[in-house]
Amino acid sequence: MRRLGSVQQKIPCVFQTEVKEEPSRKRDCQQFQVVATANVNPVALEADVDCALATEKLDGTCCYVTVYKGQPYLWARLDRKPNKQAEKRFKKHQYAHRSCKGFTWNVEEDFKTVPETWIPAHRVKHHSGHPVPDEHGHIPGWVPVEKDNKQYCWHSSVVDYELGAALVLRPGADDEDVLEIAAVPLADLVEQTLELIGTNVNGNPYGLGSKKQPVHCLVSHGSVRIRNPPPVDFQQLSSWFQESPEGRVEGIVWHCNDGTLIKVHRHHLGLRWPDGETCLGERPVVVHVDGTVDEYDNSKDLFTSFSRLNGQCFGRLRDVRFDS
Repeated sequence: MRRLGSVQQKIPCVFQTEVKEEPSRKRDCQQFQVVATANVNPVALEADVDCALATEKLDGTCCYVTVYKGQPYLWARLDRKPNKQAEKRFKKHQYAHRSCKGFTWNVEEDFKTVPETWIPAHRVKHHSGHPVPDEHGHIPGWVPVEKDNKQYCWHSSVVDYELGAALVLRPGADDEDVLEIAAVPLADLVEQTLELIGTNVNGNPYGLGSKKQPVHCLVSHGSVRIRNPPPVDFQQLSSWFQESPEGRVEGIVWHCNDGTLIKVHRHHLGLRWPDGETCLGERPVVVHVDGTVDEYDNSKDLFTSFSRLNGQCFGRLRDVRFDS
């Protein structure tokens, strides 16, 4: 099996893009939006995207597992962003040129401070010892998820550092059509990136849990495969997103044989997201959190709740509930 790429940087679109003179759907205060053309991106052609593994692009927040304090830790995505003055200069440049290109940053002075524990993402370019921002003016990076940090309470709910475990949603080993929620050793996830999805993340497009009983879990990038992906063709992809039951996803990420990642998002094609029921939310799921309830009594509430559901099957992921 090919090694799946980890998401450390912005992933290029499978199509070449152009600027449209209308407000962005994704970025506030941006008076233009980037949309796909029908031309396939040369980067995708060079990476042989037609032979790549097509996987579901998940709508959550990106996470990373690596060692911290001598043990595997979950890290939250934290991009280092410009301060107000630099942001104002950058927006002015964007508006004047309809592009991010050509703007000059003062890397030492233009960016907000970040926690001392912050690390830049892999492959971030450096100049004179300082990490350099990407075309959007961000420096991608990570910060460890400490259990007492309220800002990352939903991240914290899916890991238990004492047990060295994480709550992971993945396709079943025996039947890929059935998902499973399992307590997985964090050591098995080291150097992987994952998506945190759930009740309090990105408007919860998958319908997980409720305000009273939030449900969150991690999904390894590349683990949810698209079995019969359409060809890399603008019209066929657009039709697939709108007409196929498998197309009720935020987008596709192709994992190419050389490690390159390529994506397409519904927004690139001018399509809404979410748009009705999602493919992931409608899939059946079984809970395999088989630690005893006693083992989790001093642990996180989510681990305890899932351990009480051990062995139970639900017809849809969105039906997972902890009600007695």
